[in-house]
Amino acid sequence: MTGLIHIYCGDGKGKTTAAMGLALRAAGRGLPVTVAQFLKDGDSGECCILRQLPTVTLLAANPCGKFSFQMDGAERAETAACLQALFRKATAQAEAPGLLVLDEICGALSGGFLAVEEVLRFLRTKPGTLEVVLTGREPCEALCEAADYLSEIVKRRHPYDRGVAAREGIEK
Repeated sequence: MTGLIHIYCGDGKGKTTAAMGLALRAAGRGLPVTVAQFLKDGDSGECCILRQLPTVTLLAANPCGKFSFQMDGAERAETAACLQALFRKATAQAEAPGLLVLDEICGALSGGFLAVEEVLRFLRTKPGTLEVVLTGREPCEALCEAADYLSEIVKRRHPYDRGVAAREGIEK
């Protein structure tokens, strides 16, 4: 198996869901799967079921439980330290052949919580049979250039724009 790099990006709903679907597919074929969720608490419906599978490891970090634009300086520093530790743990324990999902890593990068060069260095030196998925909005050009798959999910309409909150089992 040749391990390739996927990016699921854009402003539409479904980036995480697509990544989790691939995690489910890989686990169904007996591959080891590591899912690291950046700026999330690991409590979505997908995580609840994936956590029950013996070949899946799920990691998550959102220490202050806020969006990055809501954080003060101390919260940003704490979040950066947690997300850096999460990235290092996830990349160290991912098994090859296997799948590593770095969910919302684009937000961690654009928010300044992780260094782009550290992520690119990992992608350049990852085991050759490790498949890697990165998700989030607005990946930087260097990440896009490193990707073998680049899928953009575009929002045309979303109930949130009408004030409909995220619903359990559908958006979370």
